[in-house]
Amino acid sequence: MKYVIVGKNMEVSSSLEKAVMDKLGKLDKFFSEDTTAHVTLSLNRGRHIIEVTIPVKGNVIRCEQVSADMYSSIDQAAEVIERQLKRYKSKIVKKHKVQAAFKREYLEEPYGADEEIRIVRNKQFEMKPMYPEDACVQMELLGHGFYVFRNAETEQINVVYKRKDNAYGLIEPEE
Repeated sequence: MKYVIVGKNMEVSSSLEKAVMDKLGKLDKFFSEDTTAHVTLSLNRGRHIIEVTIPVKGNVIRCEQVSADMYSSIDQAAEVIERQLKRYKSKIVKKHKVQAAFKREYLEEPYGADEEIRIVRNKQFEMKPMYPEDACVQMELLGHGFYVFRNAETEQINVVYKRKDNAYGLIEPEE
């Protein structure tokens, strides 16, 4: 696997680069050599943040970890991505177009069926047209992290969500 390591609000030292290569190098057993991992290391108000993004033929494997120490953020990110890969292996294997990005040995390993995704609740509700700002207020009133609504301007289904920086995001379908 190839690595693109970038620093944001900080300079990436050779020891940090080596730590990223060593820890994320454990993931090489899953991916083919032409797969590229994009790693962003950043420092924000004493928080050490690592973002790892691995594009895989139409899908993205992504992880963001925050801690008081960059080395522990790197360790956590490697563990989370490995856990994601093991957990969603059955979904990855079913999508044949994605298989080229992974090593054959990884795809041929048996995987547990007990890790299947289960939908345990189904909700239905009326979608009244509203503006995104009103949807944000409704989301806050409900205490949820996201809210699905019909946009009064476009008549399309949209989603507002609460971001980590306490701002809001809006998801709209492409036309």
